[in-house]
Amino acid sequence: MQNQNIVALIPARSGSKRIKNKNIVKVGKYPLIAYSIAAAKACKLIKDIYVTTDSLKISEIANKYGAKTPFLRPKLISKDDSIDLSFFKYFIKYLKKNKIQIPELIV
Repeated sequence: MQNQNIVALIPARSGSKRIKNKNIVKVGKYPLIAYSIAAAKACKLIKDIYVTTDSLKISEIANKYGAKTPFLRPKLISKDDSIDLSFFKYFIKYLKKNKIQIPELIV
């Protein structure tokens, strides 16, 4: 498993209804998204960390804490009722289009 190409894909859309901008709200010293990124960084098997978001602000903060955000997710797959499978498919489509190796595992 140590030699496998494993990436973390963290979803962080901007449209939360219960807590406005919850992914960038500070919890203690850090924005909420930073904790997910830190957890992924702590796993030695994960080679890359991506955040899939529809928000430029979330993207900037995710980058600051060490995640990659090479694209903004379309609004069509960033709604309350959007299923998780849609952003996984979009991510794989992005990798293929940009001739980036598709990981063996996405967590």
